[in-house]
Amino acid sequence: MNQILVLIDVQESFRHRHYWDESRAASFLAQTNALIAHCDAQGVPIVRVYHCETAADSPFNEASGYVRPLQGLMDFEAALVVKKQKHSALVGTQLLDWLRDRGITNVMVAGIRTEQCCETTTRHLSDEGFSVTFVTDATLTFDMISPDGLPMSADDIHRRTETVLNQRFASIAYVRDLIGDTCRSMAAT
Repeated sequence: MNQILVLIDVQESFRHRHYWDESRAASFLAQTNALIAHCDAQGVPIVRVYHCETAADSPFNEASGYVRPLQGLMDFEAALVVKKQKHSALVGTQLLDWLRDRGITNVMVAGIRTEQCCETTTRHLSDEGFSVTFVTDATLTFDMISPDGLPMSADDIHRRTETVLNQRFASIAYVRDLIGDTCRSMAAT
């Protein structure tokens, strides 16, 4: 098999940020869990990526105890665990060599935050020659304020990310498109 799912930064650290939105997380977790279950059933390997920081007061510092799977994420056996300190999961990690050594050519990307680490990793994978599928409803982001002080909703950020990635750096897909009718039954469990 030459396909893999890279699951980026789905970690408890985010619950300790001021912008965390539990209501958005519920749908994200349902979709992500359905995707994980499908990948597991199909024998598609899953790479787990954690974002790690060195600042002592950061929830992304491993000493915080929050650099662990997000509560509500289903358990799975990771083919590889990557700890990154940059936005791209390929920078400063073994991931790029690991993918190439295994002949992986197709990468699905999901995780947290849509417009940051997920988008950056997607662009980097594309620039390295991989075919990338950005599983948009299995990514999560939060409302933000633009530099001019105007609010940007998480939905607007998702739409913007889909627009700039689509057919340039990735194919945009929804979980239901990837796994068909089994999505609804898996997401409901």
